[in-house]
Amino acid sequence: MSLPSNSLLTAPVHGQLRAAPIPCDGHTMGRDSLLRYLQIKVHHLIQEQDWESIRVVGAYDRSAVVSRYEKTGKLFNVERPTATVHGRELVIKAFPGADYVQHYALIIATYLAMTGRPADAVTYQPPGHAECRAAVEELNLELNGDLVLVGWGLQHLAPKGGVWTRGPGYAWQRAEVAGHRVVYLGFLHSIWGDVAGRVVARLATLGARDVVYVGKVGALDPAIEPNMWLATGNESLVRGALVTWDDFFGDFAANQVDVQAGLHVTSSSILLENRDWLAKHSEYAFVDPEIGPMGEAARQMGIRFGYLHVISNNLARHYPADLSNERHGEVLRRRASLIDRIRSLIAGRLADGSTRNPGGAR
Repeated sequence: MSLPSNSLLTAPVHGQLRAAPIPCDGHTMGRDSLLRYLQIKVHHLIQEQDWESIRVVGAYDRSAVVSRYEKTGKLFNVERPTATVHGRELVIKAFPGADYVQHYALIIATYLAMTGRPADAVTYQPPGHAECRAAVEELNLELNGDLVLVGWGLQHLAPKGGVWTRGPGYAWQRAEVAGHRVVYLGFLHSIWGDVAGRVVARLATLGARDVVYVGKVGALDPAIEPNMWLATGNESLVRGALVTWDDFFGDFAANQVDVQAGLHVTSSSILLENRDWLAKHSEYAFVDPEIGPMGEAARQMGIRFGYLHVISNNLARHYPADLSNERHGEVLRRRASLIDRIRSLIAGRLADGSTRNPGGAR
């Protein structure tokens, strides 16, 4: 995990890190949108009462107290971190990933500060490598050179009437598209940041040949209006180094009139994307936490990776749509049209004759 250098996190306390609130006045979302974003993320036990200490750990525990603010009306990515009460201490359990545990701790600390409550009791314990790997190894599918489609909007991308087979924290179904085997894989919990990279590595180990990630990115170009464009590319800045991967889409997606192609930068938390951060990365086109780790893992494992994302928000210019109002009707309508377009482009890529033959050699 790459720690920020702007004193957002203090020195370890009893093996933990203390999360300090983000200065909201300098954040790219703006104060009002940032607070709305936090309110839909923070566990109800934190919003409704005070605690002497709040500790965020890496653990996937659905037997703990589930947040009343979990998402509804979706098949995947509906689960929030859960909570257990130990007297006046609240332990928040987030899916094991260094980026996700840090991100959620910053969410809590910033929310408390913005609502006029003490934030100095928020700490987190970064999960170890073995713990993170073990959590992802719960994923177990039989793959044989398949294209695996992971991410957001899968219930609309998969064939209608298909049956989802459930595993611990995920579900999948198999189909044939343009003569190619495709597996649609969705997670109930978030696969934020480094978790997403481990998912790609696990899929490669299980026999996947290609992985495509469908999701949402923020634009850094002020001219790009949210929910009007798709984004793609094959290079990301990850921990200060540029990472390039063998792109599943080649030039196919980038040549489409409704697709923006550009250089991606990986950010471990939306909370860290303030105006100073934006100024340092102004030459990049897109930002999200997952694309870089996924592309890096695909390169290391010798498989292809591609992303085709909805541009959901803009960090460089204020637009009515941002990450705090994603459930509004007009946003949902525009995104439904873009999901249809993603489905068409993936099918077109599989049918264009330049992909590997199903079941063929790597």
